[in-house]
Amino acid sequence: MTETDDSADDEYEFESPHETEGFDSGRGVETKGSSGSDGPETEGFCVDDVVAHGGTVEAFLADGGDNLVADGGLVDETGDDVDDAPVVVKIGGARAVNPEGAVQDVAHLVANGRQVVVVHGGSTAVDETLEELGEEPTYVETPSGVTGRFTDERAMEVFTMVMPGKLNTDLVATLRAAGVDALGLSGVDGGLLTGKRKSAVRVVEDGKKKIKRGDHSGKIESVNADLLGTLLDAGHVPVVTVPMLADDGVPVNADADRAAAAVAGALGAQLVVLTDVSGVYEDPDDPETLVSSATTPADLEALQGAAEGFMTKKVMAAVEALEGGAAEVVVADANLRDPITNALGGGGTHVSPGVLGDASGVGDADDGIGGDEAGEVEQ
Repeated sequence: MTETDDSADDEYEFESPHETEGFDSGRGVETKGSSGSDGPETEGFCVDDVVAHGGTVEAFLADGGDNLVADGGLVDETGDDVDDAPVVVKIGGARAVNPEGAVQDVAHLVANGRQVVVVHGGSTAVDETLEELGEEPTYVETPSGVTGRFTDERAMEVFTMVMPGKLNTDLVATLRAAGVDALGLSGVDGGLLTGKRKSAVRVVEDGKKKIKRGDHSGKIESVNADLLGTLLDAGHVPVVTVPMLADDGVPVNADADRAAAAVAGALGAQLVVLTDVSGVYEDPDDPETLVSSATTPADLEALQGAAEGFMTKKVMAAVEALEGGAAEVVVADANLRDPITNALGGGGTHVSPGVLGDASGVGDADDGIGGDEAGEVEQ
């Protein structure tokens, strides 16, 4: 490792290991919380929980539940409530995110004619698998004080095995059991998510900034939108996970929030980022300070100043999505009956393209080292 000077940019692609999400074989999503429990909180992608209406959209409709939107109103059966833009849903989030409502809501949206792409993460399951194999995940601290997992060669092997191999398969099966024609994809499949491999990450060790070499992460620069469009037009719901495909043809890790942003931008979609709070707060300790919308550059500056912890990454992803061409980004509460419908109907924090103004590169928080990107890999 070599030391760097203090003039380097302090913005990085890290997420706290206490704010990650995963799936397990029994319940699905697990998160490392701070509740004081003996183990990680679970938040089931559980087929038994999701399929409470006979396992099909038809049964769900017959039961009457799918005729209700989040505000208690009836769905417009003429289809007038269906927007032209697809919806990209990032399922996951910090601590107590329960994806059960999101799975049911995806079925609701698809049954009403909406095109949906789901993106998920799952670093907790990667960590647990590493630990089961007798290896400890490696975490590093950035100069900005954020802690994230460093993906070395062994972690990348486990990551590839767990994310597209098990977690994506489990989520696809759960969605299909709910009547959704889900189809799983990693960023490698069909060159869906491609870009430059990162060569290093800036870290702090013993109070000094250093460069830690490790080229098992990347920055998404291109999305195969034609592939997604073909699948959507055929009635499928693509369920996307990293890894991405690096420019040298090797799978590497990438951040799942930013993967969702890249997909939404490429499709001109609305991006709904589901988390465990109702949106971005001016004061995270005061639920009355929810920021309902950001429409101007000044609003964006205030939003970036208000975001703390894992929410910083959500705001970063929102900007990147809009820069890429997304119609809108909403950061919203996953733990509602109809979390996606609620978000599209006005819930959460809405970020519109107007926040970009005439600026470019607002959301680029990567560190360039020798022409390559410094980065991190957390989901």
